[in-house]
Amino acid sequence: MTRNLILGAVLSSLVLLAAALSFIWTPFDHAAMNIPAKLQTPNAQHWLGTDHFGRDLMAMIMVGARTSIAVALVAVGIGMGAGVPLGLAAAARKGSWLDELIMRGNDLVFAFPSLVIAILITAVLGAGAVNAIIAIGIFNIPVFARITRGAALSLWEREFILAARVAGKSAARISAEHILPNVMNLLIVQGTIQFSLGILAEAGLSYVGLGAQPPTPSWGRMLADAQTMVSFAPHLALVPGMAIILTVLGLNLLGDGLRDHLDPKLRVARA
Repeated sequence: MTRNLILGAVLSSLVLLAAALSFIWTPFDHAAMNIPAKLQTPNAQHWLGTDHFGRDLMAMIMVGARTSIAVALVAVGIGMGAGVPLGLAAAARKGSWLDELIMRGNDLVFAFPSLVIAILITAVLGAGAVNAIIAIGIFNIPVFARITRGAALSLWEREFILAARVAGKSAARISAEHILPNVMNLLIVQGTIQFSLGILAEAGLSYVGLGAQPPTPSWGRMLADAQTMVSFAPHLALVPGMAIILTVLGLNLLGDGLRDHLDPKLRVARA
């Protein structure tokens, strides 16, 4: 196992553990306000300090991790669930009207920045975690479609695929039984990357008020609330900012490590 894989797995596991633990325990109620204890710096009672309402930042970070992971995970699931079949279909019908339709649709989505599309969709549908999931998931669809199509095209001319075609298997059956298992490693790696980008997108939407709504904590909204108080309470921005940085770093390292571990060419090169 590579160092990137180990470090990425450790950081990602810590975030997942914090999110899972928040279902049964947090040091304080994340929504409980305690005005006399507002803006406390990290101390023995409040390990990460308190915000301008006296809410415990550690509790908010733990519940916020749950929100970010849920939004990003479901959004990646939407992107993979719709994008992979589209990519397989485009590869199986290379050069056909279906291939052109799918790829030109991908180009149309890629013509606009992902965050702008997400903001547009959530502005139309309304603010909230569900609409944020839809917005982020829609952009993930062409990502997985293009990755799947590119990987599948290189397999369609392989001998074992030709043998399956000679045996009379349909394009759909070949895609499901032979193509998909051989591109799954690539999709897993891309999934970790899109997962980290989903967390960033959720934080960005929450920052502008279009993500998860109060009283549900969100790392992006915590940053937005802290922007006017950085000069005298920098921990309000540092705590959620470091949570986002470490989570995204961990997922990117995990994806990089998985790529090195799963790609046989890279394993041969290291050997």
